[in-house]
Amino acid sequence: MKSLEEKILCEGRAIGTEILKVDSFLNHQMDVRFMDEIGAEIARLFAGRGINKILTVEASGIAVACAASRAMDCVPVVFAKKAAPNTMTEGFYSAEARSFTKGTVSVLRVAEKYLKPGDRVLIVDDFLASGEAGVALVSLARNAGAEVVGFSAVIEKKWQGGADRLRELGIEVKSLAVIAAINDGKITFADN
Repeated sequence: MKSLEEKILCEGRAIGTEILKVDSFLNHQMDVRFMDEIGAEIARLFAGRGINKILTVEASGIAVACAASRAMDCVPVVFAKKAAPNTMTEGFYSAEARSFTKGTVSVLRVAEKYLKPGDRVLIVDDFLASGEAGVALVSLARNAGAEVVGFSAVIEKKWQGGADRLRELGIEVKSLAVIAAINDGKITFADN
């Protein structure tokens, strides 16, 4: 998505060789109009797949999932919780995921009543790095008997291998901007 690449170059900031800071429009402050463009592009990439649920993880993935939902005729958005709320009193599916940015391990949880056998699920997230969250979400959906139709990230850091991990699980991955490398503050995008 050319407009996303341009926004990353204009407003993003590379830190070292691993971190891309895009908090001015994606995961701290949100450019809502641009988020709608992102949602429309995700909907276009996965059109005609019979998707009836969008699955993400709290918190940064929720806005992306909601934007995609609006562009897909408002299919329900289900988000995995990172902490066990005392209101989750019924059965739930769970899987562990390590956070690259926070350096922590979370147990992701989704109530059984929100993922069902026969659901056709699209997983979305703001970033795809090592694929930990994506793999955990695939596990949650499959444990529920749902079919994972695909995975879409706003930004993929290709060198961290997350897309390859998901593809090894048979998941189609479509990222809107794929970064090949970050070197000396310079962001290099992968060729499409």
